[in-house]
Amino acid sequence: MLDSVKQFRPFYGWYIVAATFIIGFYVVGVVFYGFTTIFKPIVEEFGWSYAQVSVAASIRGVESGLMAPLVGSLIDRWGPRRIVFVGGCLTALGLFMLGRIDSLATFYLSFAVISVAMSTCTVTVLMTAVSNWFRRRVGLAMSIVSCGFGAGGLVVFMMARMVDAFGWRMTVQGLAFGVLVIVLPLALLLKHKPQQYGYLPDGDTQQIDKTAAGKVAIELKEGGITIKGAVKTRTFWLLAVMFICQHTMVGTVVTHVMPYLTNVGLSTNIASIGAAGIPLASIAGRMGFGSLGDRVNRKKLMGVTFAMILLGLLSFQMAGSFAIPGVIGFLVLFGTGYGGFNAIRPAYIREIFGTKQYGTIFGSLIGIAMFGTVAGPFIAGRLFDIQGSYSNVWLIFAAVALVALVATIGLDDRKVYDDNEYAG
Repeated sequence: MLDSVKQFRPFYGWYIVAATFIIGFYVVGVVFYGFTTIFKPIVEEFGWSYAQVSVAASIRGVESGLMAPLVGSLIDRWGPRRIVFVGGCLTALGLFMLGRIDSLATFYLSFAVISVAMSTCTVTVLMTAVSNWFRRRVGLAMSIVSCGFGAGGLVVFMMARMVDAFGWRMTVQGLAFGVLVIVLPLALLLKHKPQQYGYLPDGDTQQIDKTAAGKVAIELKEGGITIKGAVKTRTFWLLAVMFICQHTMVGTVVTHVMPYLTNVGLSTNIASIGAAGIPLASIAGRMGFGSLGDRVNRKKLMGVTFAMILLGLLSFQMAGSFAIPGVIGFLVLFGTGYGGFNAIRPAYIREIFGTKQYGTIFGSLIGIAMFGTVAGPFIAGRLFDIQGSYSNVWLIFAAVALVALVATIGLDDRKVYDDNEYAG
């Protein structure tokens, strides 16, 4: 017997977008962007060097990078609900541990736990969860979720005030409790693929047959290439280079932005505004470039984003001499470009490689990017320890942006798989 598929109004995919937006906002805001607010307080309490404290960001990159391919594979099999729920529990545990550290070893251990947790409840998992529910409007849906990561910059303001009022230890423990209250309930809303629940991507409807048991079963072909096929393409490795470069630059900037700005003479309050401004400025890039990606060639758009990142880092270097103008130029260019690339890359990967093993492919690229996440913050911290300043640091990272810009030239403009060979 033929029946129409009954859809939620609004389409349930938008509930998933809302849930992933909030999860990304809180977790990324606290763990990724917020780390810069406790950087100097930790240095001052324990007397550790900038390089030693920067290793925490490198540990975050190593663990997240190693976990990303595994997590990507697991979400393709199990869906996002269980993975995000476990990740939320681990994030809370890691933050509680961080608030009670008494040595460099326990500091690193707490970040190891936090880093594993981030792999299970941030970019790879959340973007894969959303990508399964949309096709025609995947660019818009992913850009909205990406804006959640950018809006996490608001958490920096909150953390900076909390650190001033209560100290960094009470701050991170309070935020750990927030993970339990916010992330865990939202994780329960996440569902894997719409076909499993009798729905179609984008809220579309079709005539279907009911099974003998009366349950709706939808057969939907999913075109795509496997991870084995993806790694044989030029585009996969050019994307890997771009991911490494982007994670090198962004991981370094968000770790060192407040130490850098306070060292060039700006107050802690102004520095916190600069730190929060990076992800907040990225929202314009995430929404603008993400929406454009549904109508304009995404390959060209990624080239534009890296050109903006390069110019932004050159402007950041100028902050040592022209503080406020340099910071403003940096926020507008770097923030918008960084946000734009983050919004475009998941939709581009889906467009080029399909959905067959999307989570595994995306997670593998995030895993490769760990080399940049590990190296960048440590190199910047080490250069500061040697020179006593951040002199010329940002020029070095501007050169990294140039490498990524050049890599965009060789990307494919259309999918690299054959529907008949890989679909279904």
